[in-house]
Amino acid sequence: MDSDLNNHHRDTLKRILGHPTSGNVEWREALSLLNAVGTVNQQPNGKFKVTVGPETEVLNRPRGKDIDTQMVVDLRRMLSSAGLAETPAVKDVRSRDHGDSRRGSPT
Repeated sequence: MDSDLNNHHRDTLKRILGHPTSGNVEWREALSLLNAVGTVNQQPNGKFKVTVGPETEVLNRPRGKDIDTQMVVDLRRMLSSAGLAETPAVKDVRSRDHGDSRRGSPT
């Protein structure tokens, strides 16, 4: 599904999933991304019911143009559970034990 996204959607996805949290993700960009990867319905009370993959959230439109950190966290969870997050880092399984009770790289 990531290949179906245009450049603007991929850029917004990177900013939402990136660490540290980007403070300049605009609501209109996030809403456009959510429309591209899921379904967005505006309710009569002005809230947005968003379904992406197995999760459904009701989101409030932010007062300013940018979304807040809590909404970024919620969107990360939704997008990750839908399989849109990049592949997780490979766990480092190398031994750091040098046999002399020291850990870390040898000197």
